[in-house]
Amino acid sequence: MATPGYTDEKAAVLKRLRRIEGQARGLQRMVEEDKYCIDVLDQISATTRALQAVALKLLGDHLSHCVKEALVEGGPAADTKVREAQAAVERLVRS
Repeated sequence: MATPGYTDEKAAVLKRLRRIEGQARGLQRMVEEDKYCIDVLDQISATTRALQAVALKLLGDHLSHCVKEALVEGGPAADTKVREAQAAVERLVRS
């Protein structure tokens, strides 16, 4: 298996994901404490943006590492990596 493109920044990615996990727990607490709907929705929006930022970071790392490497090597692996990246972008745009 190839090395993931985010390997060099794995600690930073994990830190961001842990922060998002805390935000999700905060959302649960807000609902349990019957916080105002708009406040909960604002926190959901912030959590969603944080997840999107991580996704974009991972996508950028994938393009600059995995896809770039496959394109240099050429052949069917390059086509596969480009299709994978395109599908990932499509999923992100739909979410």
